[in-house]
Amino acid sequence: MACVERCRCCADSRRHSSILYNILRSEERAASPAGQGPRRGPASRGCPCGSRRRVALRSPQVACKAASAVLVKTLRFVQNVPCFQELPLEEQLLLVRSCWAPLLVLGLAQDRVQFETVESAEPSMLQRILTTRRQGEQPPPRGLAPGRLHHGPGGPHLPSAGEIQAIKGFLAKCWSLDISTKEYAYLKGTVLFNPDLPGLQCTQYIEGLQREAQQALNEHVRLIHRGDEARFAKLNVVLSLLRSINANVIAELFFRPIIGAVNMDDMLLEMLCAKL
Repeated sequence: MACVERCRCCADSRRHSSILYNILRSEERAASPAGQGPRRGPASRGCPCGSRRRVALRSPQVACKAASAVLVKTLRFVQNVPCFQELPLEEQLLLVRSCWAPLLVLGLAQDRVQFETVESAEPSMLQRILTTRRQGEQPPPRGLAPGRLHHGPGGPHLPSAGEIQAIKGFLAKCWSLDISTKEYAYLKGTVLFNPDLPGLQCTQYIEGLQREAQQALNEHVRLIHRGDEARFAKLNVVLSLLRSINANVIAELFFRPIIGAVNMDDMLLEMLCAKL
């Protein structure tokens, strides 16, 4: 109920007759592709509240510093895995590029890193008109903060509340299981040695390493948690939750605020070749 009361898109229909609303509607119609009228019906009035809200870190200096420390520890862990060092550099880089984000989130869980987010400031309708309605200029997308450079489709953008909730849900799941250091290590090994990546040459070798990590995890659980027969399955559920976490979201949330528009692949290569 509170969401409906606060959400602009769910305002009383009487507002639709206002001059401000008509001006914005005329801009939207002018920007529509030729031959396509404005969409109508419930699908066109999707509510931007809830999980679609754009959010940012409440304390970026603290959270980004913690995430950066976890990234260094994560790559140090990877470098210290003997079987990983036996792979060609190209294979190492391919594996790290594909799994750095889930490994980082596992590291955040292991170190119990907590962070809070706040809803991103959004320009009002009137502000958008006064600052962007000039001859030949298109209004910026909704949700783009004043002064923030727009990079176009596919460019950097603030994560949504739903994306952040997926990360926090994963962390909460790990903490509820009270995962041990050894269990985290075996989970990371399972994530790191992914034989399904396109372009890998040592597929069978990497598949064997992943199988060994899973077997070691299973044996450890059976030895330490004899009374919890479902624990191994619960830990594999944790791995499945990692698939819902987007690497671009992690980069935008924890690294762009402190290092800007850096190429994560380049940074990972530099860190991988360095002695951490």
